[in-house]
Amino acid sequence: QVQLVESGGGLVQPGGSLRLSCAASGSIFSINVMGWYRQAPGKQRDLVARITKINLAYADSVKGRFTISRDNAKNTVYLQMNSLKPEDTAVYYCYVVLGSTTYWGRGTQVTVSS
Repeated sequence: QVQLVESGGGLVQPGGSLRLSCAASGSIFSINVMGWYRQAPGKQRDLVARITKINLAYADSVKGRFTISRDNAKNTVYLQMNSLKPEDTAVYYCYVVLGSTTYWGRGTQVTVSS
């Protein structure tokens, strides 16, 4: 079993920054993919960013503002979010893929508001 613990969400003003963290623990041998989705009220859950051992990808809406990174030794993935906008407000979910199984965190709320 794999557990994911997210941290770093909160309330921030437009133009501000936040850094999300997600630490994976449990029966982990090799994580193929780590990443983040987000879900705003009344909307579907959308991919924000993902990172493998050899590449990474971002949603068009966050390119140039968000940066994803991972620490393989700590089984942790990070999401640095800069120049935040009100439309970035959502619950952010961390996920990891081990083999053919995807595991999800419980989510952390990010609110961008003045």
